[in-house]
Order: sequence, then structure tokens, then C-alpha cells
Amino acid sequence: MTVDAMTTGAGSRSAGYGRVVVIYGGASAEREVSLISGSAILASLKRSGVEALGYDLAQGGLSGLQALAPDRVFIALHGGVGEDGTLQGALSLLEIPFTGSGVLASALGMDKQRTKAVWQNAGLPTPQSLTLDAASDWQGVCETLGLPLIVKPVHEGSTLGITIVESPAALEAAYRDASRFDAAVMAERFVRGPEYTVSLLGDSVLPAIRVEVPSGFYDYEAKYLSNETLYHLPCGLSDEDEAALGTLSRQAFEAIGAEGWGRVDVMRDVEGGFWLLEVNTVPGMTDHSLVPQAAAHAGIDFDTLVLRILDTSLTAPRES
Repeated sequence: MTVDAMTTGAGSRSAGYGRVVVIYGGASAEREVSLISGSAILASLKRSGVEALGYDLAQGGLSGLQALAPDRVFIALHGGVGEDGTLQGALSLLEIPFTGSGVLASALGMDKQRTKAVWQNAGLPTPQSLTLDAASDWQGVCETLGLPLIVKPVHEGSTLGITIVESPAALEAAYRDASRFDAAVMAERFVRGPEYTVSLLGDSVLPAIRVEVPSGFYDYEAKYLSNETLYHLPCGLSDEDEAALGTLSRQAFEAIGAEGWGRVDVMRDVEGGFWLLEVNTVPGMTDHSLVPQAAAHAGIDFDTLVLRILDTSLTAPRES
């Protein structure tokens, strides 16, 4: 069991949270990013005088968590059981309040295909996609979606296992690469144009960020490691277009039942149309992460942001 040192809260607001356990690490492919996010959150809570513990779920499981007797949990697990509703369900059964979305929204947000089905049913724009398997008609997939197209693991985040496919010959190899991360793999129509990300915090829509990558592909390295990725704030949209993007992102977020905080990723095509890609119900909180950048542009420093996210645990109990 890995447990970091505890700091006793000082001040009425901090003391009101009780003992907060930040859950990070875990066993998903996003473990390393989660450890960084969780450590940043833990340090922030301690700076704010909150009684806080850090806990790696992979080291002691739920029994180890229960032994820490948390009054509430700050979820900083990315991917896997931390983001797919599994942990949220367990915490609900244990009657431990937690940050962010409940079971249903977490499960949907982690499943790109089902999220898209919900959006399509709600009349929200999202690129056409197909499910892939080893017996897929690679040529037929390319003819249906057009080239280039995107291949993605359905249940993985942090752009792991994602490939831009330029030819039918490359599609099968891209499928096999994605299947290393997830048994469910999808192909999606490629939207040519700038990428935007919109963070939501409670009832607020934070300023949109336009992501620019010199390589043209916002992959894992560009997202977490590269110093060449550019994050444009303000994003360059007109006030009217940014407001429309914010409204669309809020609609997408609420359509799957998400709550508390999160992030919606969107592409804009050459004709100016916005296309929804995915929802992140436990976004990154590293020094490269987008939610802290958007919050800072809105005048919310990191420590205040962390406390506002922690405040989302005060809405428990949830029914979903």
C-alpha cells in the first residue's frame, strides 16, 4: 500500500472536507499520467490546508482505501476502473462521496462508440464511425468513411493506440496496434481542421483552447511530453463561434449525464462546422493538461481549481 503523508486542515472551509483521499496510479495504460495528476492534486490540497492522503489503488485495492477511512475521495485515476464507472460504483456502495461524474456517465464517457450513439440520438454532430474486428473489410471501411481516417481503441484515453490511416493497406496494421490497448476498436471519419477542447467546471464553461501540433497529430507525446505543442488562449474564434462551441460542449456533456467537471474534445471542419469527438470525465491535471490552462485563463489558479473540483463531491449521493 502506498500512502503519502497527511496534512491536517486549517481553516473552516478546508476542515469542512474532512479527510480527503486522492486516488491515483492504478493499473491502466494511463497509470504514469495519473500518478503525475494525482501528485499535483495532493500537493495542492495540502497547500490549501486540507487533510489529504494519496493512495495508489493498484497497491491495496478497495480494502486498503477503506482502511484510510476517507470522508470523500478525489478521483485522479485516468482510464480503466477509475474512469469507466467501476470505481464510482464501488464508492457509491461504500457511501463515500467522490468527485466528478457518476456511474452511468463515467461508463459512457469511457466508451467512445456508445457516447457517439447517444450524441447521434440527441441530434448532436459527431463524425461517422464503424466498429472494427480482425475480419473487417478494410477496403469497404475506407470506402465508407473515406481517407484519411482515424483508428482508435474504444475504451482508452490519452490518445493511446490512435493512428491516422492514409490507405487501405495501412488500416489492418492500425487495427492491430489499437487492439493492443483494447479488444474494442473503431474507425472514425477524419475531420480536417483545427482541434478545440472545452473544459466544464460546475455550471461554468471555461474558455476554449485551440490545440496546434507541428506534426499535425495530437498524440501521446504531443499531449504530455513535447514542448512544441501550442495551446492557443484565446482560441481565435469569434465571440459568437466560441459561445456556440461552449453551448455544444455543454449539450454533449449533459447528454451522457456527466456532471461536476470534465472536458469535451471537438474538431472544426473547413466549412466551419464543429464535430464532437469525446468526453473526458477525469481529465489530466499535469503541467501540460488543458483544464488547468483554461481555468488559469479564466482567472482560476490551480489551487482554487482543485478545491472547486473537490466541491463536486459535496453533491453526493448520486443515483447514477
